[in-house]
Amino acid sequence: QVQLVESGGGLVQAGGSLRLSCTASGNIFSGNVMGWYRQAPGNERELVAGISSGGTTNYADSVKGRFTISRDNAKNKVYLQMNSLKPEDTAVYYCNFKGLAIYWGQGTQVTVSS
Repeated sequence: QVQLVESGGGLVQAGGSLRLSCTASGNIFSGNVMGWYRQAPGNERELVAGISSGGTTNYADSVKGRFTISRDNAKNKVYLQMNSLKPEDTAVYYCNFKGLAIYWGQGTQVTVSS
């Protein structure tokens, strides 16, 4: 089992920044992938960004150049730095862990006002 705890969501004006953090605990082995997904009301959950334990990253086209994903393997943490936020970034953001199984955090609300 892997447990994920997120923090860092909140309300911000358009153009502002937020940093999300996620801490993983439990049976964590190397070779995993951690990432962030988001789900807005009425929409499906979508990938925002992912990062492998080796540091390979991928991003949704909608956030490229604005969001940066990083991780600290020693602390089992993954971060999402979100800059130049737009109202369309408003969603619940979920931390995701892919190892022997897939795990999800409880989600953190990000609201961007115009």
